[in-house]
Amino acid sequence: MSTYLLSGIGKKIREHRLELGLTVSEVADRAGVSKGLISKVENGRTVPSLPVLISIVKGLQVNMDQFFNGLHFDPPKLCIHMKADSYQKIEKEVESKGFDYHSIYSKSMQSNSVEFVMLSVEPNSQREKVITDAWEFKYLISGKVDYVVGDETYVLEAGDSILFDARVPHVPVNKYKERAVMLVIYFFEEDRED
Repeated sequence: MSTYLLSGIGKKIREHRLELGLTVSEVADRAGVSKGLISKVENGRTVPSLPVLISIVKGLQVNMDQFFNGLHFDPPKLCIHMKADSYQKIEKEVESKGFDYHSIYSKSMQSNSVEFVMLSVEPNSQREKVITDAWEFKYLISGKVDYVVGDETYVLEAGDSILFDARVPHVPVNKYKERAVMLVIYFFEEDRED
């Protein structure tokens, strides 16, 4: 099962659970599984078996057609632009106070190496589009920037993120008044099939 579809199933379970006003524990009791399993499924960290998925969906009082309606089986576009207010809150199995986890995006990839970089882009800076043999994740810490990936432009504000195949020509453009600062993570893949 693809990471994309797995994430969609978890998101659907969370949406239906919240619509019913149920806790993770209540859904777990209805489905006859552990609270930890429901949390892991909702957060896209594990794949439920078909019987378990059916039990969860029944516990949410949703028929299977309705549950799978709107789920996309194909991967998203080449570039994923996430606004800060779209991050999914993660409910951890361990009780805590003052800790908020939010899932931005998950993608399975075989990485040979990962590189973390802090990038500052000054107003009116100039550079041609570049290509990097990696996937790039950018998290905008401060400022605002237009990120051009291929023929598309994405406006990133503080807290937004973007993930894309950096073999597509790309460049950040800062036409705003303040410096933009972003965390950049490069995922260099090995044995990639084109």
